[in-house]
Amino acid sequence: MGNTDSKAGFRKAIQDLKNKDKIIEPDNDAFWRQFWSAEQMNFQLTAADVFSLVTAEDIRSLREDVPQNLATLAFKAIDHLRVATEGAAPCTTPAQQQTVLNCVRLLTRLVPFFLEEPEWRSFFWSALPSASAASSSTRQGPLSRFPSYPAGGSLDYPEPPTPPSSAGARFRLFDGPVLATTLINSLSTLLFCPGFTVNQHKKPSEQTEDLTSLDCVEYIWAAGVGFAVSPPQNANYDAARIEILRLLLACFSESMYGTSASEGLVCPNRWLEYFTSAENRPVLPLFTSLLNVVFSYDPVGYGVPYNYLMFGDSKEPLAEVALQVLIVCLDHVCRVKVTEAITKEQLAMESDPDSDMLKNMFINYLSRIHRDEDLAFMADGMVRLLNNPLQVGYLPSSTKKIHFQAELLILFWKCCEYNRKFLYHVLKSCVVLDILIPILHTLHQNRLNPSKIGLIHLNVFILLLLSGERNFGVRLNKPFTGRALPDLPAFTGNYADLIILVFHRMVTSGQSKLQPLFDCLLTIIQNISPYVKSLASVTATKLLHLFEAFSTPWFLYANPSNHNLVFYLMDTFNNLIQYQFDGNAPLVYCIIRKRALFHQLANLPMDPAFIEKTVRNRKGSRRTSVGSAIETESETTEETRRLEEADGEEKKSRACTQPCLKFPEWVR
Repeated sequence: MGNTDSKAGFRKAIQDLKNKDKIIEPDNDAFWRQFWSAEQMNFQLTAADVFSLVTAEDIRSLREDVPQNLATLAFKAIDHLRVATEGAAPCTTPAQQQTVLNCVRLLTRLVPFFLEEPEWRSFFWSALPSASAASSSTRQGPLSRFPSYPAGGSLDYPEPPTPPSSAGARFRLFDGPVLATTLINSLSTLLFCPGFTVNQHKKPSEQTEDLTSLDCVEYIWAAGVGFAVSPPQNANYDAARIEILRLLLACFSESMYGTSASEGLVCPNRWLEYFTSAENRPVLPLFTSLLNVVFSYDPVGYGVPYNYLMFGDSKEPLAEVALQVLIVCLDHVCRVKVTEAITKEQLAMESDPDSDMLKNMFINYLSRIHRDEDLAFMADGMVRLLNNPLQVGYLPSSTKKIHFQAELLILFWKCCEYNRKFLYHVLKSCVVLDILIPILHTLHQNRLNPSKIGLIHLNVFILLLLSGERNFGVRLNKPFTGRALPDLPAFTGNYADLIILVFHRMVTSGQSKLQPLFDCLLTIIQNISPYVKSLASVTATKLLHLFEAFSTPWFLYANPSNHNLVFYLMDTFNNLIQYQFDGNAPLVYCIIRKRALFHQLANLPMDPAFIEKTVRNRKGSRRTSVGSAIETESETTEETRRLEEADGEEKKSRACTQPCLKFPEWVR
């Protein structure tokens, strides 16, 4: 009953806020404490309670009908977080910690509704009041408790900072404290608060540590890159970190709501701009903590079957949200957009490495990781997590499976993009093959799922990046001894065979949205072909099947760029024969058996009448495969009939082999 009454009181406070005829004064602390004070509440407010008691309709009603109350609620919550980090005894008692968590949860609920409305997006970037303005009647309220800042602007409808128009001015967005920077500073500091989110080094009897001057490097969350000490684990610390990181993600989501580039930036997410800049004091321990938490996470542990059902795991949700924050920060790269207000001198500053606009410290720190032990730690963690969904135990569902594989692949892409030493470390060992297997599994399993088209593109681009390196092609000669993927033909070969068979399946039995990726798939095969010492017979047959399908007249004439696919395949054949002839006898044999395809391509008619007739016949017919189109189109020319008569024995041998590929109708 006590919890029910307390929740009813919380709900009544929300209704009071929505009262159009009742503007709650900012100095009414007794009222505002109802939303977060642990002493005043008779129950422990959880994140689920906040989302159920404060509905979306309530927040939108506040925003439209009583905007003053909504603004004051956000101001007071941010002010309480600031006081909690600057006070003499911050977050030292369970009641204080619960109060801070209540403010964090409330802001997590409110922030998206500020960002979804264009008129409210600049709310958090309003300048804090100056000392002279704070005493005026228009500056009364919670802002008077913040540090004075000599800047203008209106609290009701503040305008965001605009780039200076003078030629020699710097692109500075953060010339003084605003609500957003105050919130980010408070949250960043709370992530390293001893006794709340990190282990307390000092004894309780000693003097409390000042959070504003705390050396956060000593409180990195997990051992790994740049930090060898493994701190003790605490589920309460993990839960508090998760809550704060979720609020940061909510703040970073401004880009999702269609922020315009009116300020001269391609991606003007000022939340991320400040959080990843050097002005955020604990940016280095933040980056290191997020990175180490992700790569040190082991979902299997000691390998006890069904351990995840018997024991709670606070590390998985922390690793997942830390990974999300990390890739969002690494993805933030702003560039100056050419506008009339930006001069050539200002554009020249864009290429300056010291420019504030390009100082993403997350990218900076990631690119500077170079020690072998750090690179090995990252690579081993990536392999362990990517292969987790593929692990099979003796008992069904006995091993815990993670659900953030897509985010891991994005992080792998970012690590390879910004740190070439990491890419070379992965390529110089067989670690790259351990990463290749989950990538191919993802491509094969999701080829028919339209909702996974973005994930498929990411995996293909990763393979395209890797295929450009010689070491990758050399490593593919290692014999493949793992479990075969479902729906693939049985083969005895190497990892290059596996790549070609998976790509062949994607082309022949994939969805229509995969067609733009055909160039990339064949480019990958072309890149690795000079280093593949041998191909299995079944793989060679599949390559010739692709060549047969892509070299048909109607396919070549259907699109001006379709001929590139034939060029990629012919270049692949040339590389395999020129550089690896001794080990690719099955491929040479397949080419000889199907030499009529090459004769047909060499004598392909180029007159406009034939091209128009071929395309018209194809559009007027309803065939279900490229293979049937090959047979039909081959009968339309006298030259092709002559070649078929001259190669009668070739027809018989082709009849004994596998039939032509049954391509879907959407292949054009």
